[in-house]
Amino acid sequence: MTAVSVQGSGMTRFGRHPDRSPRDLVEEAVAAALADAGLEPGDVDAVVVGNAVDGLMTGQESVRGQVVLRGTGIRGVPVVNTENACASGAVAAHLGWQAIVAGLYERVLVVGYEKLVHPDREKAFRAFDASMDLAEMRALHPEPPTDRTIFMDHYAGRDDLDENLLAEIAAKNHTHGALNPLAQYRTPLDAAEVLASRPIVGTLRLRMCAPMGDGAAAVVLGTGGPVRVLASAMTSGRGDDPTMPTAVERAASQAYDRAGLGPDDLDLVELHDATAVGELELYAQLGLCPDGGEEALVAGGATRLGGKRPVNTSGGLLARGHPIGATGVAQLVELHTQLTRRGGARQVDGARIAMAQNLGGIVGTDVACAVVHVLEGQQ
Repeated sequence: MTAVSVQGSGMTRFGRHPDRSPRDLVEEAVAAALADAGLEPGDVDAVVVGNAVDGLMTGQESVRGQVVLRGTGIRGVPVVNTENACASGAVAAHLGWQAIVAGLYERVLVVGYEKLVHPDREKAFRAFDASMDLAEMRALHPEPPTDRTIFMDHYAGRDDLDENLLAEIAAKNHTHGALNPLAQYRTPLDAAEVLASRPIVGTLRLRMCAPMGDGAAAVVLGTGGPVRVLASAMTSGRGDDPTMPTAVERAASQAYDRAGLGPDDLDLVELHDATAVGELELYAQLGLCPDGGEEALVAGGATRLGGKRPVNTSGGLLARGHPIGATGVAQLVELHTQLTRRGGARQVDGARIAMAQNLGGIVGTDVACAVVHVLEGQQ
């Protein structure tokens, strides 16, 4: 099997960019990734572009990638557009990896982008909600709230949540995000400050939830480079069959098998913390702790910078931000940054093996899609 590497990466700062277009954001991220790889636009053999809701937010459908790439100088190569909820960017990376493994191309540019900031915030909330089975959502929520996405209600639906534990998780990510110059939120918070933020629904507070924002991220995948993609795995959800393992569990298992590694081999993890509850639920699903071991994992500091296995050194979705289609690619940008020892104040000492886990949507008893990548840097 052809070995795949991340040859370069780049991204915009995530946040509120009301005066910037999707095309403008993509051009910045692509230029940064190509420069990082030491390449020109003509060196790209194919492009895969991930985006979730541009059709709902701006009306641009069908040829989104070709439109946003128009000013990048990339001409005439295959462009594939992927739409798979919050996992759209990670799916784009998975397809780029597949194309190189299959020997079709030597170099594939992967782009993820989203433009969510809009004068009508409810429009953005309903765009998020379109990542569910709408018939099911409307049956459960005939009158959706106007101040949040229904996803918040889903995460807050458990009755066993410890708000102090959630606050510790959120505070960790905001503290990490303060060290990331490209993060949407760059203010370190402690647990008390998280708990003092505005209530959203149930035990969720504002700073426990990923913000709305705009942004773009890009990586260049190729056949040589200092950061290898040891594994890429994608699964769909189990739908209405709760006897199956979750999509995340199956994707993680496949990725560990393909990489020939296990959770204990990981030096850092970027995971999908759409809320602090989301991160809490993913610890055991990724094998970072046994079921029921989440509180001990957090209390022991293992997931913080300086801990045994830092989680979301970028700040995660909670602080780096969550422009839906850009998130999965931004996770790879962070891992590439860490594995090439360019993390600055948030650098994980001795980082060599890293995981990115992204998911999207909800259908029945599970997420709609899950993607896991395992990367290895040089010794």
